[in-house]
Amino acid sequence: MTAWLLCGLGLLILLLAGDALVRGAVNVSLRLGVPALIVSLTIVAFGTSAPELLVAIKAVQENAPGIALGNVVGSNTANVLLVMGIPALLTVIHTSHCDSRKTYLQMLAASVLFIALAWFGTFTWISGALLLAALAYVLHDMFRDAQAHRRAGEADELEIIEEADPDMPWWRIFVYLLLGLVGLPLGANLLVENATVIAQIYGVSDEVIGLTLVAVGTSLPELATSVMAALRRHAEVALGNVIGSNLFNLLGIVGVATLFGPIAVDPEFLRRDLWVMLATSLLLIPFVFFKRDITRTWGVLLTGLYLVYLVAVLS
Repeated sequence: MTAWLLCGLGLLILLLAGDALVRGAVNVSLRLGVPALIVSLTIVAFGTSAPELLVAIKAVQENAPGIALGNVVGSNTANVLLVMGIPALLTVIHTSHCDSRKTYLQMLAASVLFIALAWFGTFTWISGALLLAALAYVLHDMFRDAQAHRRAGEADELEIIEEADPDMPWWRIFVYLLLGLVGLPLGANLLVENATVIAQIYGVSDEVIGLTLVAVGTSLPELATSVMAALRRHAEVALGNVIGSNLFNLLGIVGVATLFGPIAVDPEFLRRDLWVMLATSLLLIPFVFFKRDITRTWGVLLTGLYLVYLVAVLS
């Protein structure tokens, strides 16, 4: 019971610290004159993946590669099925008005690259360098697009960034940054250590814990962001948050984590979980390319598919 409580405490600290770090980073960037569009494409989307990054690094250091890899693969699956499915149960997500084709294709390419590298059996620093190089290209491409939008005279939409507050004093910004930087490693440490204890107590593998408990927990920031975006009729934020977070999970998290040690790939990932992750990414095709809204029916289907996947993993 103590391990479960400490695991929950670790998750709570991760969520609060991740939110604080995003708020601080967003407002620092805007104070320094970084366009809001760039902030929304990078800091907001990638900042919500900060818990996954810290968990992956800690897991590699603790020799629990299954939690590190399971966290990434499980989070990407949860991001599509849960993070898009649950908001759709509350309200229709009008993705028919969004043009996210380019970043979506980049996400698919990142998924294929990730799976190809996984077939070597271990993510080494060389694999990590390739993933980080791909991430650098994606970020450069986003920056170019954002600059083109500004040259075309398109206004930044500060109101879609919930964390933006032009009146926030500098001392509060630094408090947010400090809370985020201190809280994230603390929460990651609590979560990984106690998730490993739970795995040993119940006789399940680190991979299963990473794919389920840790993955769902660290996907909560994306879920909260997408729910609020959907309720506020900002479908582009909800969809962009999922695509951006999945990109960073695949390229950034494993790329950085390999700098702290190799990540062995359990054969079960190659047999099932990586392909489930790719298949769920392909489920976004109707919304990205055929201008379909994510209705409540889709919400039921996506959420139901995730429950089926959980049962398959736990069995």
